[in-house]
Amino acid sequence: MRLPSLFISHGAPDLLLSDAPARVFLERLIDDLAVRPRAIVVASAHWETPGVEVSGAPWPATIHDFAGFPQDLYAVRYPAPGAPALAVRIAGLLQQAGMTCEIRRERGLDHGAWVPLALMAPSADIPVLQVSLQTHQGPGHHLRLGAALAPLRGDGVLIIGSGSLTHDLSSFFTHRFAPDAPAPDWVQAFADWVDAALRDGDAAQLADYRRRAPFAARNHPTEEHLAPLFVALGAAGDRPPIRRLHTSTTYGVLRMDAYAFGGLA
Repeated sequence: MRLPSLFISHGAPDLLLSDAPARVFLERLIDDLAVRPRAIVVASAHWETPGVEVSGAPWPATIHDFAGFPQDLYAVRYPAPGAPALAVRIAGLLQQAGMTCEIRRERGLDHGAWVPLALMAPSADIPVLQVSLQTHQGPGHHLRLGAALAPLRGDGVLIIGSGSLTHDLSSFFTHRFAPDAPAPDWVQAFADWVDAALRDGDAAQLADYRRRAPFAARNHPTEEHLAPLFVALGAAGDRPPIRRLHTSTTYGVLRMDAYAFGGLA
């Protein structure tokens, strides 16, 4: 059974403690797939490396890579098993695609992986590993990275790009938006453009978002939170069916939209 690839917006780490609509969405996401994944590969905004790396720990640690949040979050552990054999396969697929890849056997799960997975798969019984981003290489590189991972979908492996459709933290700290604040105009305009570009099926247009999209640099002063979208899109093949699974906003400037690329086959 071939699974779709997913892009999800993971929000702030305290999503686990909130009543946000995105939390409710993530809690039912695995069940809505109809087929339970045999493993999950996450490309998270919070793991950037010069070259592609894949985590190969048999029991990845829970990395609390954030500060200033409620103490309860630092006690959370997500004890899912890793998938060392799958890491070896991924390294092989990437090398076949002309990308060098190193396996990091000590690498744990950052909050871009474990926070949404703690909602999606709270029993922590699905093996999980991560692949790193190379944000400096741009969207085209991440489309190719996703394409190299595409064969995994036919083996029941769920590929997730975990980032944020918008990530204007500068405005958040300036304006101190409330958790349920509506999206300001510059956030809404960017989210609408991305949705239209995805539905047009023009990956080249989307990859050129920093020139073409309204308020691109404001919504993404750095690109690591949108790069996972391109990994998920690349993993789905040429012009896949696209479904927007969820749309909501937290703290005004964090659009929590999620997409599925490709259908069950």
